[in-house]
Amino acid sequence: MEFQTKSATETESIGQQLAPLLLPGDLILLEGDLGAGKTTFTRGLAQALGVKRAIKSPTFTIIREYRDGRLPLFHMDLYRLEHSSAEDLGLEEYFEGNGVSIVEWPEFGQDVIPEQYLRIEIKRTGESDDGRRFKLTAFGQRPTELLRALKEHLVDES
Repeated sequence: MEFQTKSATETESIGQQLAPLLLPGDLILLEGDLGAGKTTFTRGLAQALGVKRAIKSPTFTIIREYRDGRLPLFHMDLYRLEHSSAEDLGLEEYFEGNGVSIVEWPEFGQDVIPEQYLRIEIKRTGESDDGRRFKLTAFGQRPTELLRALKEHLVDES
């Protein structure tokens, strides 16, 4: 599934529309360059889950936990693991837990990423500073169901 957004508000809106469809154990991998909009997307998703705290990139903390929403949200940024292993972080406990995990820079944690996930690639369109192109790909049964539900939800919204 592919589409474009024209503003940071629209990018947040994609996260807001995905959030009501999420279940415990869902895993979303966000791929994109620095400044692509990964944290902006996550902010929208967190707001729709009912998270009250400000959403910040977990670049230096690696994991930020938000437990005040409809589901716990575990926001991870594995960029700093470029030259080390993610195995010692215990990420599996988050992936198998009762919340939703969002992983930025998942390529640096390939050794611990489960087989089932929704991958969201975000790229700048070049048409405007805030324009983004999204490509969503499901890997596994639950992510496929999630992507199908999102497609239906987006059609209903338009």
